[in-house]
Amino acid sequence: MTHEIKIYVACLAAYNAGHLHGVWIDAGADLEDIQAQVNAMLKASPVAGAEEYAIHDHEGFDGYSVGEYEGIEALHDIALFIEEHPEFGGKLLDHFGDLDAARQAAEEDYCGCHRSLADYAQELTEETTQIPESLRYYIDYEAMARDMKLGGDVFTIEAGHQEVHIFWNR
Repeated sequence: MTHEIKIYVACLAAYNAGHLHGVWIDAGADLEDIQAQVNAMLKASPVAGAEEYAIHDHEGFDGYSVGEYEGIEALHDIALFIEEHPEFGGKLLDHFGDLDAARQAAEEDYCGCHRSLADYAQELTEETTQIPESLRYYIDYEAMARDMKLGGDVFTIEAGHQEVHIFWNR
């Protein structure tokens, strides 16, 4: 699943003068290229001497809310994180609201993608515990999953039908 992560950068001088003037920019491009595109857009503004810009729209951030005055470098780093983790990157950023915390969760606390949290509870139990065959059918993995979530041990990000990304809580 590859999708372009873009921002619409608008000239504030033009906007305040009643003109729509801006440009869509690939937020994952090199920082120098992004800044060059912003500078070129400001230079081509219908209002002379335009210097300020704002982010007026965005696409591809998958759940992460982009602020109007968010820095270009920060958005670039966020776009790269989402490109690195396209299945859950934007939603993980939305969950934490902080790139460093999201990066840490993706690198250290990610348990993988499973059909359900109950499937993960079963896999974890079977990998870490010797279960006698006579007890195997008495284990309620749905209840274990519910307890894991309600107890704060894990949180999940649902990316689609039977596509649940699971993370340990710290």
